[in-house]
Amino acid sequence: MADKVKVWFDAEGDFLEVRFSEAAGYMKETDNDAVMERVDDHGKVIGFSIMQVSKLSRQSPLEAVLLPALN
Repeated sequence: MADKVKVWFDAEGDFLEVRFSEAAGYMKETDNDAVMERVDDHGKVIGFSIMQVSKLSRQSPLEAVLLPALN
């Protein structure tokens, strides 16, 4: 578990990002079109982003599978 979590919300872009690490990484698709995972060079999940936050249903939770690194 991360010691510190950073959360950014861009209202104009309707975008939320959560980072567990300052490590360099890149974005990958998940099984949910609204969610992208940020992974490091080893495939470890170091954060995620949610697009079109304002369009999310208030009636049910957003779900996505963040895949662990295959080492």
